[in-house]
Amino acid sequence: MQDRFTTRFTYTFWIKTILAGTLLLPLLPVDVHGKPSITTSQVQNQGAEQKPAEIFAARRHLYESIGQITGIPWYRLAAIDQYERTITRAHPKDRKHPERLTGIYMTSPAWKGWLNPDETDQHPASILFFNGYGRDGSGDGIADPNNDLDLLYSFASVIQKYGNRQEDFNIALWEYYHNSRSVQRIQQFAKLYEHFDNLDLFGHAFPVPLGSNYSYRSTWGTKRSWGGYRIHEGTDIFAPHGLPVRSTCYGVVEIKGWNPFGGWRIGIRDLNNHYHYYAHLSGFDKNAHIGEVVTPGQVVGWVGSSGYGKPGTQGKFPPHLHYGIYRDSGLTEWSFDPYPSLSHWEREERKQKKNKSK
Repeated sequence: MQDRFTTRFTYTFWIKTILAGTLLLPLLPVDVHGKPSITTSQVQNQGAEQKPAEIFAARRHLYESIGQITGIPWYRLAAIDQYERTITRAHPKDRKHPERLTGIYMTSPAWKGWLNPDETDQHPASILFFNGYGRDGSGDGIADPNNDLDLLYSFASVIQKYGNRQEDFNIALWEYYHNSRSVQRIQQFAKLYEHFDNLDLFGHAFPVPLGSNYSYRSTWGTKRSWGGYRIHEGTDIFAPHGLPVRSTCYGVVEIKGWNPFGGWRIGIRDLNNHYHYYAHLSGFDKNAHIGEVVTPGQVVGWVGSSGYGKPGTQGKFPPHLHYGIYRDSGLTEWSFDPYPSLSHWEREERKQKKNKSK
C-alpha cells in the first residue's frame, strides 16, 4: 500500500512540476496597479447576510467580469448560472455544495479530469493535462470548485471553445448537457435577461384581476375521470366567461394551442424553471405568441370552458381557469399544488394596491 501511495504521489507531483507555468491564467479586469479589480474574497463574501438587491448586483458584477474575459454576453452566463441553480433545487442531495454566489455545480471527476489520480487536485496545470474543466478564474493559482470566479470562468471556458455566435452557444450547451431541455431552458432564461437587462425578475401577479368576480379553493389531487382516471394537477379559478387571464410571472411563452384535456391552453416558463399552465381559455391575446416575453399581470387570454374533446369543443363544464405549476427536474417535470402560491400572490397584490392608494 505504501509503495502504491508513493508512486501515485510521485506521479502527480511530476505532472504538476513539469506543467507548472505552462497554463496561462485568465486576465481578469485589472486596476492601475495591474491587480484584479474583482477578487475572490469580494465575490465570495457577497452572499453573506445581504439583501436580494445586493446579491443580484454582486452576481451581475460577476457575470460582466467573466464576460469581459471570455467575450460571452453577461445574460448568457446569467442564464447558465440560473439554470444550474434550479437543477440544484430539484436535486439538493446529489448536487450539495457550500453556500456561494453562483449556482454552477461540477462533479469532482468533471472538475479535475476523469483519469486524474489526485482526488482533491486544484492545480490548474495538472487538471488541464487530464482534460478536467477546472480553471483558475481568480488569478490565485488555484482551481477551486467552490470559488465563484473559478467556477464561472471554468464553465465559460467550456462554452468559449465553440465560438460566440448564438448557434455556437447552442452547440456548446448541447455538448455539455446532452439534453435538449437544458438547451431550451437556458435559451429562454437568456432571452429574459437580455430583454429586461435585469436579474431581479421574480415578481408575481394573481392570474385574474383582483376585484373581479372569481372564486377558488384547493382542488389539487382530486380525482378526474374524463380521458381515464387521473388526479387534478392544478387549481380551478371559477370566473365569468371572457374575464382576462394574466401571466403570473416574468416568463417566455413556451406552448400555445389546443389540448384535448385543457382545451385552448397556454404555457409559460419562468426563471425558477416552473412551467405555468393556463387551460380552458376562450381565446388568446394577440401578443401571446410562442417565444414571446411576458410580465406579471400581462393579459395572455380569457376565461372560457374549452376542452374535453376535439378542437373547438366548448361548454362541457362551467367557465373557469385551470391553473397549474410544474417543476422541471432536468429530465422530467412534475406538478405541485399551486394553491399556496396563488393565495400568497393574491395577498401580496392586494397589499401593493393598498399601499399605492395611501
